[in-house]
Amino acid sequence: MLSGYFHYGLLAGLAIALLVTAFTDIRWRQIDNRLNAGIALAAPLYWWASGLSLWPGVAMQIGIAAAAFAVLAALFAMRMMGGGDVKLLTALALWIEPSWFLKLLIMMALVGGVLTLVAGAWHVARRQKDRLQIPYGVAIAAAGIWVLGTHYLPAAMPTDAQHPTALASAGLG
Repeated sequence: MLSGYFHYGLLAGLAIALLVTAFTDIRWRQIDNRLNAGIALAAPLYWWASGLSLWPGVAMQIGIAAAAFAVLAALFAMRMMGGGDVKLLTALALWIEPSWFLKLLIMMALVGGVLTLVAGAWHVARRQKDRLQIPYGVAIAAAGIWVLGTHYLPAAMPTDAQHPTALASAGLG
């Protein structure tokens, strides 16, 4: 039972880190390296708390993170992505299961598109001449929190089979 609390405590910590990431990216247009490093360095604790096997589990997470870094670093080199965004997505790849990491990327693109449209409209409405800067860490954080809420949080909720009185005490049974 204690390992379950630790597991979900780590996920809560990740959600808080993502919220801080979004805030700092909005405020300063920068994602702190210490925040990215903290997310990446906490991943092995999460693997251990989750009971992830070294092969293929941990190896798959590291492989996905390495592949994500390679692709994203190329986008950074073409000036299509910020360095903090690359590091944040790579760190998240260490946490999120591969199929859900793909869903995270899709959600990130959708949220990022809306964010770009809103920021662009605001930029034009204020008649600004400088280069438009999109705080894409917001889209990454929103997608990460969406994955945590849709994939990891439901696993923490009690089901009828586990706790027959859980739904009744909540007024749902």
